[in-house]
Parts: sequence; structure tokens; C-alpha cells
Amino acid sequence: MKRKSLSATKKTLNFYLTKLKDPQVQKLYNVFSNNLTSLDVGKKKIMVGVSGGVDSLSTLFFSKCYAIKNKAKVYPVIIDHKLRKDSTNEAKILKYKLKRNFKIDCKILSKKITKIDKNIQSYARDLRYDLFLKECKKHKINYLLLGHHKDDLIENFFIRLLRGSGLKGLVSFDKNISNFKGIKIIRPFLSTSKKKLININKKTFGFFVDDLTNNNDKFLRNRIRKLLRSLDKEGLNFNKFYLTLKNLSKSNKVVEFFVEKNIFENSKYFEKDRKIILNKAFFNNPDEIILRSFTQLIQNLGKKRNYPRGKKVVGLIDSLKFSNNNVKLSLSGCMVEKINDSVIIYPEKR
Repeated sequence: MKRKSLSATKKTLNFYLTKLKDPQVQKLYNVFSNNLTSLDVGKKKIMVGVSGGVDSLSTLFFSKCYAIKNKAKVYPVIIDHKLRKDSTNEAKILKYKLKRNFKIDCKILSKKITKIDKNIQSYARDLRYDLFLKECKKHKINYLLLGHHKDDLIENFFIRLLRGSGLKGLVSFDKNISNFKGIKIIRPFLSTSKKKLININKKTFGFFVDDLTNNNDKFLRNRIRKLLRSLDKEGLNFNKFYLTLKNLSKSNKVVEFFVEKNIFENSKYFEKDRKIILNKAFFNNPDEIILRSFTQLIQNLGKKRNYPRGKKVVGLIDSLKFSNNNVKLSLSGCMVEKINDSVIIYPEKR
């Protein structure tokens, strides 16, 4: 390595290690590293989703600190959704700033799209995860770090509440670590407020990119943010909210226990034929247990990205439970057939 290169490397190392001497930065780094230590990430490769916001930049900063201390390799990725005319240029500017000022080389991922007129944010989320997953598999990376924080947790709860989500939907975002098609998704800052991350950002990288769509009331999330600011003035207490969320999460775990029990005792998978047979006792459970058990089996066998819609599943289950005749219906890439007291599920032929 050339002397100039060695000097630049030493300067970069000193930047991160010096910043960690700040008590507030060190305290949040401990929160961050505990999540990775619990997974025994060690010297492995970690992908970091970088949007340019204070949350993703804080995640990137602490990922670099973790890499220095543990000899891990950080793989930062910027997603260009191409949903706005300036998005590509903004991604290039962010990449340039991180490269020039902090010697961080990000990769920009994008995909050519057709015009999207509705559910834009849902489309953008699905696109992000598709691109992340593809890149992780390409480089054999098993860990993806995202900068979701405490404010996101509250926003998602209210968004799903307004959409009529059940217990599972309301608490499905409360885990720091989750699995997505073989990839461990780590959200180390779910208990950290955006306000605190803004403060940390000022002490570390010192810049962030403000997403202009955050001010557009066309999007439900932005309207929810305004609502939450009003509720905050009325005394909305996050600690009480978080306690409620944790209690709901405990209830959800009870339901999940009986779902797994139902699947284990009352269904059988035949690997050679790729089919599942449900016995009559499968449907002798509370509605929520049946719904989740059935949905989980359909999703696993059909290999669809998203779970089948609740109304469709409920309608199909009712047909299976209450019809005295044989039933044959399709759902989410699967055929579901009732013959006497048994139900057979198998992949739909293409």
C-alpha cells in the first residue's frame, strides 16, 4: 500500500474512533453493536441501506465503527426508486459526498419501472426489498441493516390501525431482528427517537438529505405524522404506547404458539409431491388460529412475496368448513381442494 493510501486509511480510522469518544455517540454505539453481537455477526459482511436521512446515515456511521472494531466488511447500498425526476441525481450526489468526505463507496441500485399511479410508497417499499435481497444473494451477504427508528414504529402502528389490521399486523414491526427470505434484517434503533438520531448525526457525518416527499400530504404516512404531532401536544407518551405494544406482542406470541401447534399436529407435508394435507381437526380451532395457520401454509407453498389477502382467505376457509360438497379453489399460487373431511393444498400449475 502506498504511503498516501496508508495516511488516508489512518485518517479515516481516526475519524470514527475519535467520534466514538463522545459519551452520547458511544452510548448509542453500544445499543447498535449489541444487536449485531447477539447474532454473532463478527467478521462477516453487512449490507447497509442508505437513503441519506439521519436514520440511515447513523446506521452507516455505526456500521463503519463496528467494522473497524470487528474487522467486518460494510457494503453500503443506495436505492434509486426512479419515482421522481430528481431521484437519480440525488442518489449520485449522496454517493459523491460519502465518497469524497468519508471514503465510503456506496453502490446505487435501481430498476426501470413503468408509471405508478397509486400505492406509490407500497411499491417503493417492495422495490427496495427486492433490490436488497437480490444484491445480498449476489454477494453472499446474510445481514441487512436498516435505520428504522422509534418514530417509524409509532407511525406504522397507526397506519395499520387505520387500515384495519389485526393483532399480527399491529405488532409485526416491533422486532429489532427479523428474517426475510434467508436474510437477517437488523433494525438497531427501534427504541431510539429520530430527535436523538438527528443529534448524533450532527456529531458524526454532519449532513443529511431531506426527502421532499415527507411534506406531501398525498401520502398517508405524512398525514399520520401530523396527527402524531397533535397527539404529542395532548400528552401522547411513547413509554406508555411502547408498553401497550409490548403487551400486544406478548398476546401475539401466544397466538403464534397455537398456530405452530395446529400446523404441527393437523397438517402433513409431502415433499415429493409438494402437497399439504389438512385433517378435520385443523379447523377445530378459534378463527384467528385457523386463519393464520392456513395463510402461513399457503404462503410457504405458493412462494408468493406477500401474504394472501385476508378477505379471500376467510371466504375460502368458510367454504372449506361449511360446505358439504367437495370444493376446489385457487389462492395465491395454490390449489385448495376439499375431499370428504380432508383438505389438500398443492401448487397451481402454470
